[in-house]
Parts: sequence; C-alpha cells; structure tokens
Amino acid sequence: MREATGPEATAVPESMRRSVEAFLFREARLADEHAYGEWEALWTDDALYWVPAADDTDPMAHMSVIHDNRRRIMTRIKQLETGKRLAQAPPSRLRRMIANVEIAAPVDGADFEVQANFVVYEARESGTRSWAGRVTYRLRPHNGEWLLSYKKVDLVDRPWNLPTLAFLI
Repeated sequence: MREATGPEATAVPESMRRSVEAFLFREARLADEHAYGEWEALWTDDALYWVPAADDTDPMAHMSVIHDNRRRIMTRIKQLETGKRLAQAPPSRLRRMIANVEIAAPVDGADFEVQANFVVYEARESGTRSWAGRVTYRLRPHNGEWLLSYKKVDLVDRPWNLPTLAFLI
C-alpha cells in the first residue's frame, strides 16, 4: 500500500482539517489517560495496528513490535485493564504531542490517509523516556465521525534495542 508523504498531501477544507486533528488529539488523550474502552471504540472492525521492527518490511514475513488485527487490539486492551500486566504496574504516566499533520486523498476509495509526527513522554518511577516517530493513520468517515482503520507507528529508534513497549503507542 502506498503511503502519502509531504508533496502528496492534499489540500483539504479547513473544517475537515480541524475535524481530523481533533480526532487525532482525542485518540492520543484517550491512550495517555488509559481510557482503554473509549480508545478501543475508535477502531473499525477491520482495523490494523502496526509498529514495525524494521524499515517498511512485510509484517507477515518479518517480526514486528506490534501487529494487531481488531481481535488482538481487544485482547491487548483486556490485558491492560486487568491491572496485572507487570510491565504496566503501576501504569506509566503518559503525555504525547502530535504535530505536522498531513492529510492525503482517500485511499481505496473510503479511508483518508493522515500522517503526523509524534513524541510520547513516558514517566515511571525509574525515570522518564521519550518515544518519537511518524504515524500513518487511515481514518474512515462513519455517521459524521471518524473511525481508525489503520495505525502504523514508525519509531525513530527502532533500529536499536527497544525497551519494553507495554503501553499504547
């Protein structure tokens, strides 16, 4: 699947840009605040959540940090909600920033591709860590709102050993 970058981004009406950005900011806030049920409700039934371990490799042939379909997203949420996930006991304190949002023309006729840069600050008793990268979202209009059909998180430091990624990136 082709991803839009920079020059391929499409000029969109300002109202759509605000709507898309509001959705991205809400998705980030829900993840940061561990509002897992609300975060999960943002996804379509055919969703894919992918964090590659290497440069744009085929996730079916190569290892990924995360490669979740909709059912696996639901399982991940259930695990986090138990409070017994040792890597997240107590849960990390998170805050993320989303910037450089670019919206491309619809992909596959329905989903809009959106890319953005991000930084997540994760605070734990052992210290604070920052995670940065570029996210590719596919947003699908549904009943006047957006749903997330695809999220690919390209971490800047993925070529090196990553510490445990036990929260929603």
